[in-house]
Amino acid sequence: MGSQMPGAGGTVGGRADQVTKLAKDNPLATGAIAAVLLGTKSGRKLAGNAAVLGGLAAIAGLGYQAYKNYQAGQAPQSATPAPAQLPAPPADSGFAAPEALSNDFALVLVRAMIAAARADGHIDETERGRIMDKLSVSGLSADAAAFLETELANPIDLDAIVAAGETEEERVEIYTASRLAIEPEGRAERGYLDLLAGRLGLADALVDHIEATVSAAKVSI
Repeated sequence: MGSQMPGAGGTVGGRADQVTKLAKDNPLATGAIAAVLLGTKSGRKLAGNAAVLGGLAAIAGLGYQAYKNYQAGQAPQSATPAPAQLPAPPADSGFAAPEALSNDFALVLVRAMIAAARADGHIDETERGRIMDKLSVSGLSADAAAFLETELANPIDLDAIVAAGETEEERVEIYTASRLAIEPEGRAERGYLDLLAGRLGLADALVDHIEATVSAAKVSI
């Protein structure tokens, strides 16, 4: 995690520190990391307190809600709360709050969203410009913007993203982050999410809960 990143200045570990620090100090600014990727492909945004929580916290909150309902044996649609009712995960739930998130895993979640956004094969110049325009008013520093721009251009390492999910809760967060980034309206997006769920070893019923929970938290832009 300390290797040099070409063109970005600093180290990968340093960039991960920055992502996590933004999550701790300014959740609304950190929400830009999720929001710019969410708005790029999906045409939808988070609603209610899922939006207020910010990017990394919203991933944990939505993932926790879906996982809790799945474990309780509830039906996905009936178990999904209104966005305003989304609870914060308990400290012992396995779903870390941003301030408790490891630097490595914060970076994994950002990369998972980028990988999902590129599920149809690319992020074109229009989409890239939209991302950078949003970043310019998001509260992210120029250094963090440079990191994200570099990540958008880098090859996707799906093996590394999948391998980073050491617990089932972390694997749920990886899938939740990916699902937040896109709407599975085309074959490429649906195929990518199906592939990811399979690689992560998530049960079909658990995936259904994540899908229902994320869908309920989104509204049209």
